[in-house]
Amino acid sequence: MADEELEALRQRRLGEIRAEHGDPSTDPSQQEAKQREAEIRNTILAQVLDQAARARLSNLALVKPDKAKAVENYLIQMARFGQLTGKVSEQGLIEILEKVSQQTEKKTTVKFNRRKVLDSDEEDDY
Repeated sequence: MADEELEALRQRRLGEIRAEHGDPSTDPSQQEAKQREAEIRNTILAQVLDQAARARLSNLALVKPDKAKAVENYLIQMARFGQLTGKVSEQGLIEILEKVSQQTEKKTTVKFNRRKVLDSDEEDDY
C-alpha cells in the first residue's frame, strides 16, 4: 500500500509541475491544434511541391530541421499570396533554398584583442 500511495503522490506532483511550466503534452486540445496545423501544412506543401521536391525537403528536414521549417514557411507564404504558378520542381526548390540560406547566413567576425604586456626584461638588469 505504501508503494502505491508514494507512486500516486509522485504522479500528482509531476502533474502539478507540468501544469506550472505549461507543458503542452498534458493538454489534449493543444495537441489536437498542433496536429491539425501539421496536417494543413502537409496538405499545402503537397499541393505546391512535386514528388522530387518533397523528397528533397524531407531529406533536408532530417539534417537541418530549422532550415527546412524556414523553407516550408516561405513556400506556404508564397502559396497563400498566389505567387506560385503550378508546382515547384526540385530545381525551383534548390533556388528557394539558396535564397533562404543567403538570408539566414551568419556573418562571423573574429576580433583579436591583444593585451599589452609590460616588458619585464628591463627589471632583470638590476
